Amino acid sequence: MLVLARESRGLTQTEVARAMARISGERVSQAWVSKAEAGRTPLSGLRLAWYAAAVGYPPQVLCEDPQVSGVGIGLVHHRKKAALGATALRRIHAELALARRQVGGLLAEVGGPVRQRFVRIGVSALDTPMDAAQQVRELWDVPSGPVEDMVALIERAGGLVLMRDLRTADLDAVSQWDGDQPPLVLANAMASGDRLRFSLGHEIGHLIMHAQPAATALQEREADQFASELLMPASDIRDELGGRLDLDRLLALKQRWGVSMAALARRAQALAVISDWQYRNLMIEMSTLGYRTKEPGAIPNESPRTLHTLARLLVDQYSAQEAAAAAGLLPDEFITLYLPEDSPVADPTQPAGHSGVHAFDSSLAQLNFGTGRKA
Repeated sequence: MLVLARESRGLTQTEVARAMARISGERVSQAWVSKAEAGRTPLSGLRLAWYAAAVGYPPQVLCEDPQVSGVGIGLVHHRKKAALGATALRRIHAELALARRQVGGLLAEVGGPVRQRFVRIGVSALDTPMDAAQQVRELWDVPSGPVEDMVALIERAGGLVLMRDLRTADLDAVSQWDGDQPPLVLANAMASGDRLRFSLGHEIGHLIMHAQPAATALQEREADQFASELLMPASDIRDELGGRLDLDRLLALKQRWGVSMAALARRAQALAVISDWQYRNLMIEMSTLGYRTKEPGAIPNESPRTLHTLARLLVDQYSAQEAAAAAGLLPDEFITLYLPEDSPVADPTQPAGHSGVHAFDSSLAQLNFGTGRKA
């Protein structure tokens, strides 16, 4: 767990050693940190406390075995740009692993979710990603037309979404589903609303279709095809893309469908509503106007609710300290991550313990959680 904790903070061994030295007033070398992380020298007592302070996690979390805790890096899906470096990708994967530890701790307090609507759907030459997306819309009772809220769609299906500042514009979302816990998507708060909606559809496609992530061009193309059909079903959008498709039309359609103008143009090309030549001209015009970098007509960001509301319920029923301990976080960071002031949850001004056991259980049921809570 030491390496995951350090990498999730974007720290090197040298930086951790220097931080430990500042905290303790003693000399700590990079070589010692390396040995401690490799298990070749014991880490306990004061040195454990110093390491924990350097990386900003409770000491007891650092003593956990990530494989036993089920938070190893494992099989991860991500939608990223080629420019994203290996160091940043390792940090984000470590953040996802620690997020799974946090979520697992919170779910353990309430017995976990009781309903799961994510299913594995295989794809082939006959059963395409578009077919899979149509099945998902049917299984998840998605009405025809635009998807109103992609985050809510994932949460209603039993998945979980966390919005985090991933400190890069080169990756929009990363996800993981090991089968035992709910699918978890870590979404980049830096991404625009329209781009993030498509990225969430892309991640759903990975989670549904790709039990073994491979980060291949084929899997990425399949996930994009899935997202396009999920967000812009051919049977619903084809007629709307017909006629003269110019930038004004694309901007109006962006507001209706909640996806980028570029994604709509690609969809029109894929459905043969416009020619390859028309598509290229649209892209040239968008580039000339700077739209490939920043499009007009911003789409509002969508907000996760499930985990924020669960965190509020646990804090109200017990305390912020107990909820943070369950998540494996220090209280201040727990509040920042899970109870931000603008999170769409119950009124945070209510006093702790106000809900009562019956109301607590009722709220958990509405959130689709069990009541296997601690006594």
